[in-house]
Amino acid sequence: MVWMMNTHLQKHWPQQLNIFEYFSGRTVAYGLFESRFGSVRRRFVVEIDGRVQNDELILNESFIYDDGEHQRRIWTIVSDQKGGYQGRADDVIDEAVGHVIGNCLNWRYEMLLSVKNRKFKVSFDDWMYLMPDNVLFNRADLSKLGVTIGSVSISFHKPVDSRFVG
Repeated sequence: MVWMMNTHLQKHWPQQLNIFEYFSGRTVAYGLFESRFGSVRRRFVVEIDGRVQNDELILNESFIYDDGEHQRRIWTIVSDQKGGYQGRADDVIDEAVGHVIGNCLNWRYEMLLSVKNRKFKVSFDDWMYLMPDNVLFNRADLSKLGVTIGSVSISFHKPVDSRFVG
């Protein structure tokens, strides 16, 4: 089913997603976390400063949540040049593993997620879709011990002024 969905999307949006190109410079994203019952639990804005250095993509993420909480995360991502990616961050257990097919990227990883000074080990099944006008839409399902606990939806945008404000 996933293969059929990706083939369908490639036909309608044939551009190839290259996360090194997309995330270089400044990116702004707007997102929310929904419980497994569909209730919006948190909203956030994230500013991302991306740079390529020594064949690695470094993403410096700065989150601001609707309750005033601030978080930072720094990703280091490498490409195998065949559509595969591996990523590391301080709160990611082992590494994130991803594959690009056309305009879609699927990341899978486990993370120690911080919520109000508590940490939870959760699994992410993360799908990113490159859309027209350089918008990248992200949908991630989160699970704990194999049970779905919610989802995260994020819309990434490349602002006209690409200076990072952080």
